Amino acid sequence: MEAIYTCCCGLDVHRRSVAACVRRLEAGGRLHQETRTFGTMTGDILEMADWLATAGVTHVAMEATGVYWKPIYNLLEDRFTLLLVNARHVKHVPGRKTDVQDCQWLAQLLQAGLLRGSFIPPRPQRELRELTRHRSQLVGEKTRAANRLQQLLEDANIKLGTVATDILGASGRDMLRALIAGEQDPEKLADLARRQLRSKLPELRRALEGKVTEHHRFLLGQLLAQVEHLEAQIEALSRRIEAVSGPFAPALAKLTTLPGFESRAAQNVVAEIGPDMQPFPTAAHLASWAGVCPGNNESAGKRKSGRTTHGNRWLRAALVQSAWAATRKKDSYFQAQYRRLAARRGKKRAILAVAHSLLVVIYHMLKNGSTYQDLGGDYFDKINAKRLLPYFVSRIKDLGYQVTLQAA
Repeated sequence: MEAIYTCCCGLDVHRRSVAACVRRLEAGGRLHQETRTFGTMTGDILEMADWLATAGVTHVAMEATGVYWKPIYNLLEDRFTLLLVNARHVKHVPGRKTDVQDCQWLAQLLQAGLLRGSFIPPRPQRELRELTRHRSQLVGEKTRAANRLQQLLEDANIKLGTVATDILGASGRDMLRALIAGEQDPEKLADLARRQLRSKLPELRRALEGKVTEHHRFLLGQLLAQVEHLEAQIEALSRRIEAVSGPFAPALAKLTTLPGFESRAAQNVVAEIGPDMQPFPTAAHLASWAGVCPGNNESAGKRKSGRTTHGNRWLRAALVQSAWAATRKKDSYFQAQYRRLAARRGKKRAILAVAHSLLVVIYHMLKNGSTYQDLGGDYFDKINAKRLLPYFVSRIKDLGYQVTLQAA
C-alpha cells in the first residue's frame, strides 16, 4: 500500500495503559516501526507526546474506546493532527488484524490513508455539549421522580392528577406539602388551590379524599425534595449554558426563529452540530450523521430495509421534541407535512420526517446565513394542484353533483 503520511502513530487506548506504535518511512524507502507502552496519568501522556514529537510524528489515530480517549485527545490536540476512528470501521478493513498489536494495525492503516476520522468539535463546543447533555439527563431524572410521585399518590388514592393539569404546579405543591405535614382534611387541602384551579373546588375535594399513611408522607417528602433539588441543578446548568454560549449567539438567534424552537432546544442542537457546517459537505450528510434519515440497505436492486441509522441520539431527541412543537403551529409547512405523512405512514415516521426537514433547514440557515421563510400550510396542495383537481371533481360527481371549474 502506498504511504500517505511519512511518519504517523497508532494508539491502543486502555484504562491503565496506552500502547503507541510509530511508523516512519525513511529516505531510502525502508520502513521503521517502534512500539512503546505508557501509563494514562497526565505525566505519562505528556511524556508520550514528547516522544512522538521527537520522532517527527504528524498524525495520530486511536479508536473511540469508551471515555478513555478523551483525556488523551485533550492533551494531544494542540500538538498533532488527531483522528478518532470508529472501531467498527477498523474491523471492516481486511488485513492481519489478529497477527499484530492494535496500535501497529492502526498505524499501518493510518499511513495508508485508510482511516476516516470522526467529527470532534472544538473545545468550546465540547464543553457546551457536556453541559447541555448533563441538563438533558437531569430533566429526565426529574421526570422519573415526578412519575414516581404520581404513582405514590395513586397508591394513597389521591386523585390530584385527574383534576389538576400539573401536580407540581404552585397549587399542587402547596397541597403536597400540606399532605406531608399531616393534613388530611379534603376541605382544607382543596382550599389551597390558586387562580383557575379554584373553579374546580368540588372536584378537588373529592380527589383529595384518600388514605395517606405515615409511610406515604415520608416517601412524598423524599420525592418532592428530590424534584426540587433537580430543579435547582437544572437552573444552575441553564445559567452556566447562557454564560458560555456567547460565541454561539448568532446561530442560537437563527434557530429560535424556527417553529418549535425555544432557547433550550436551540442550545441543545447547536451544542451537537456547532455553528460551522464545514465538517458536513451536504445537508444529507448531516442528516445521516444525526440518524434522522432512512437507512440505505439495497442489494441487487431490492430495497431491504429503511430503518434509520444509529446517529447522534442527543441531537435526534432534541429534533424530535422540536418537531412535535412545530407540528402544532397552525397553517405551517411542518404541520401540513406531518398530517400528510401521518395519515398513510403513521405518526412516528411522520414526526421523524419533520425532524429531518427541520435539520435540513438548520443546515442551510447556518451554512448560507439565510433566514427561515415558511412555505405555508397549502404548499403541498399547490404543487399537486393538477393531480388534486381531478380527484376532488370525481368525488363531488360521485355524490350526485355537477361541477364547473372557473379560475379565480
